[in-house]
Amino acid sequence: MTFVITQRCCDDAACVPVCPVQCIRPRPGDPDFSSTEQLYIDPLSCIDCGACATACPVDAIFPESDLPPALTDFSAINAEYFAAHPLIDVSPLPVARHRLPPGLPTLRVAIVGAGPAALYAAIELSELNGVEVTLFERLPTPFGLVRAGVAPDHDATKSITERLGRVLVRPNVQCLFDVEVGRDVSAAELLEHHHAVLWATGASADRKLNIPGEDLVGSVSAQEFVSWYNGHPDSAARDYSLSGRRAIVIGNGNVALDVARLLVQPALAYATTSVSDNALKAMATSTIDEVMVIGRRAQVFAAYGTAELAALTRLPEVDLLAEPSEVGVTDDELEAAALSGRSWALARRRAIIDDAANRTPTQPRRIIMRYRASPTALLGNEAVTGLVVAGPDGTSEQLETSLVIRAVGFRGRPVPGMPFDIERGVLPNNAGRVVDPQNGRPVRGIYCAGWIKRGPSGVIGTNRVDSAETVTSLLEDFERGNLKAPTHDTGALVRLIRERQPNVLDVAGWQRIDETELAAGRGQGRSRVKLLTWEDLRAVGRSDGD
Repeated sequence: MTFVITQRCCDDAACVPVCPVQCIRPRPGDPDFSSTEQLYIDPLSCIDCGACATACPVDAIFPESDLPPALTDFSAINAEYFAAHPLIDVSPLPVARHRLPPGLPTLRVAIVGAGPAALYAAIELSELNGVEVTLFERLPTPFGLVRAGVAPDHDATKSITERLGRVLVRPNVQCLFDVEVGRDVSAAELLEHHHAVLWATGASADRKLNIPGEDLVGSVSAQEFVSWYNGHPDSAARDYSLSGRRAIVIGNGNVALDVARLLVQPALAYATTSVSDNALKAMATSTIDEVMVIGRRAQVFAAYGTAELAALTRLPEVDLLAEPSEVGVTDDELEAAALSGRSWALARRRAIIDDAANRTPTQPRRIIMRYRASPTALLGNEAVTGLVVAGPDGTSEQLETSLVIRAVGFRGRPVPGMPFDIERGVLPNNAGRVVDPQNGRPVRGIYCAGWIKRGPSGVIGTNRVDSAETVTSLLEDFERGNLKAPTHDTGALVRLIRERQPNVLDVAGWQRIDETELAAGRGQGRSRVKLLTWEDLRAVGRSDGD
């Protein structure tokens, strides 16, 4: 028997070093690790020890005989990966152990952000003797996109917070939630109190279509919509009408499929999840029975994962359809797609779409996959009434709709006083060292990790390797004496911030929020019921009278 990695995989790669026969791929350092949809186990090499399943932070690994019915395809998916990538080198990966030499002062590092990249960096740093970490997070809550971006029906993926959250209570880690760097404290002030500042603020700005009508009511960015249904306090109070018959999602990544899946399902499908109460109420009265997912290029260039696409075929009372005239692929397109390194998965994905193109609809609701369709204008006076798309031959088509969700990507926001790559939406850097783009020299004491470092690519666990690279750069600079010693202690900084921002919360404040949400969830048979407003989050976080 073999073990099987499934769709829940977060690419954390905690399973790789514990495998005694090194049959899990891709591994950190492999060419396709940063772009892989998930990790895979070679069924011919697995010795059924189960060490990988124990190490997995999101319970994504099952004995083949115990696979849930919805995940049985993953036996073949794991095997198909190794048919295209046979195991050759099974020697263990070298394990990098950081250790600061004796005689150095205590290294103090400020981390801006508390999402996966920030927390992976904090884990790496706080495991060392002689290191103190201070986390600064704009929100009253940690975990970034795990809390506010992962689809609410993917609770197994969200469970990685249990492992990431352990770092928050380490004695050499201090948490300052509801503190915005640039408003409550400047980056320069952080450097006055720390040897280094590590930015891990993600990519929270959405990319624009830059077409007429984009700002009409009913034209919504996926970032806003996902934040709304996930209960982000900046977006939870928004009111989105789900009263039309058709919704259109522009984009063909996993976020687009998450949005389509939510829009086409009844509220009951999310009744046990952490979806926001406001979204659950809107879903209960939704009249949407068709969601059209539109991509500009051929189906072989779609950015969604094979598993995420296959999941749409298993939604109850939902047909997955495709426009037959749009699913064909040329030899040149196949060759170009093969160069992406994911050619081994194309056959399975094409089979799903080809089946969708030939399917006769029988269910009351449907998701329609469209390809080679370029949005050119949103129609309407004050609110959206339709979308115009152009085909590859230049012909135009008007699609009636009252809701268009733009899921065409994310980008980082400029950091005041820092160099910024406007084109890529990232901090320019070399191995996590922020650099001056004019001369390529490192900006002393400034580092970055996660999406603000590399752009919006990879999944949760990809940040583990990304952050480790940045931490290695930071520690090298510290050991070489390249970091300026802070002129003030962190206690003075915390007092200053509390004077400016009386709502600041520590880890105990977050724990009160967490316990309140979990308790409310237990009372309703849900994973958690989120507090949705800044006022409620702050009130509960400070409820002990601080």
